[in-house]
Amino acid sequence: MSETGVPEVSIVVPFFEEQDAVAPFFSELLAVLDGLSRRAEVVAVDDGSGDATFARLEAVRAGDDRVRIVRFRRNFGQSAALAAGFEYARGEFVVTLDGDLQNDPTEIPRLLEALEAGADVASGWRRDRHDHFVTRILPSRIANAIISRVTGLRLHDFGCGLKAYLVEITQGIRLYGEMHRFLPALAADLGAEVVEIPVNHRARTTGRSKYGLSRTLRVVLDLITVRFLSGYATRPIHFFGLLGLPALLVGGLGLGWLGFQRIFFGVELGGRPVVLLGIFLATTGLQFLTFGLLAEMMARTWHESQGKAVYLVREVRGSE
Repeated sequence: MSETGVPEVSIVVPFFEEQDAVAPFFSELLAVLDGLSRRAEVVAVDDGSGDATFARLEAVRAGDDRVRIVRFRRNFGQSAALAAGFEYARGEFVVTLDGDLQNDPTEIPRLLEALEAGADVASGWRRDRHDHFVTRILPSRIANAIISRVTGLRLHDFGCGLKAYLVEITQGIRLYGEMHRFLPALAADLGAEVVEIPVNHRARTTGRSKYGLSRTLRVVLDLITVRFLSGYATRPIHFFGLLGLPALLVGGLGLGWLGFQRIFFGVELGGRPVVLLGIFLATTGLQFLTFGLLAEMMARTWHESQGKAVYLVREVRGSE
């Protein structure tokens, strides 16, 4: 047990217009927390709900001092809600789950056991998922396959809201856009050990899903961002240089050879498409290299001005 009043486990739950789910959700969750051997808190984030979600969260908070509420002025999205929850969490273990009753709170102890066994992140896997196949399960399977291939982290279910983290992992990640889906991959990029735990999943019985097929495009665009940041955030010149240098070399050598032919052999160049191709390649390559240098300057300014580390320490052993 931790010191009195200091939680060891923080449960972060984003809510957006889930008024009918609030009471039954907390009835289950608080019963689970009563059975934990660690002191716990709940950080409920109201993501700008327009219904009675906040009022019902406040009613729960009034009856249990383990519950804290973070209320947004408007709807900012699930990534922002999780980011706020991570910021206000005080425990050494941080557990996330959705507040729509589809995640089973009784799985929380199993996730915590995985962390206690040495994992840095325990990610839920909805192996027997109760959702509509065409609009939810099929797109999710395709997305999971693509994310696994692009990020190199092989998971069956990146989108499951039920996850557990060591707090230093959540503190090392900055979320925006739709990045919450990629949390395990972002954690793995920091060197975290990620394990996947099959968890119970339940059909939605209240409210309505906030996701659909239109979300797929946003996920793909954010995946491109994640892949770039994962591989090149601290060395963008490597990305732009790999694109620009070959183009500049091919275009420059091609223009040089054409110039040699024109000067020494009198070859006419007017109207030859290869001339335009050489100019295009050389110009494009130079632009990519310039972008890379500018990105290097921006990255250096960002890290130095923010005091942002480019690493995450697991532990330090030995005396000073």
